[in-house]
Formats: sequence, structure tokens, C-alpha cells
Amino acid sequence: MNKTFLIFGAILGLLGVLVGAFGAHALKETLEKAGNMATFETAVKYQFYHALALVLTGILFKEFPSNYSNYAGYSFFMGTIIFSGALYLICFTGIKTFGAVAPIGGSLLILGWFFLIMSFLK
Repeated sequence: MNKTFLIFGAILGLLGVLVGAFGAHALKETLEKAGNMATFETAVKYQFYHALALVLTGILFKEFPSNYSNYAGYSFFMGTIIFSGALYLICFTGIKTFGAVAPIGGSLLILGWFFLIMSFLK
């Protein structure tokens, strides 16, 4: 097992609940008024998906230890920070330019899934 990925996944999951609840309750009106509710929900959703992917990667690391497993975990973590982070910044600042950063995070998420597949084939 890779504890680092388990911890990263748990932290992203914890923060996903906190940020999601904050947005759904304290910021709902503000997000709706700015037309950012769908963007916010996408950020939270992808954060949760990849929190679970990190936990899965951490657990599967014992069975499929390889550099690919490491690449997958770090790609999931950094991709989530960059992708969801860019969307959160759009929602909280109103600066749409942060949307140009989101594809970098999305590409890292895709790479994470590719590396996970490669770790199974190794």
C-alpha cells in the first residue's frame, strides 16, 4: 500500500465535503447569481472522483507496485489540484482566465488513468 496516496485521497475527499457543503449552503445564492453553480459542481465532482482514484491507487499499489503506479497517483493528485483549483478560482474570483489552466489539470487526470492502466499491464 502507498500511504501517501491514501492520505492525499483522504485529504481531497475531506476538502471536497467541506468545499461542497460551503458552496451548497453559504455560497449557493452567490454562485447561482454569477452563473457559476455548474462550474462549482463540476469542480467538486471531479475532486471526489479523483479522491477515490487516489485511495484506489494507494490500495492497489501493494498488488501492482511500479513506477506507473507512482505516476498515476501523483498525476491524479496534481491534476485534481490544478483542474478543480482552476474551477474554484473561477467561481470565487469571477476571473474566467483561470479556465485556461483547467485543461492542464484535465490532461494530468487523463494521464493518471493511463498510468494506472499501465501499472496493471506491467
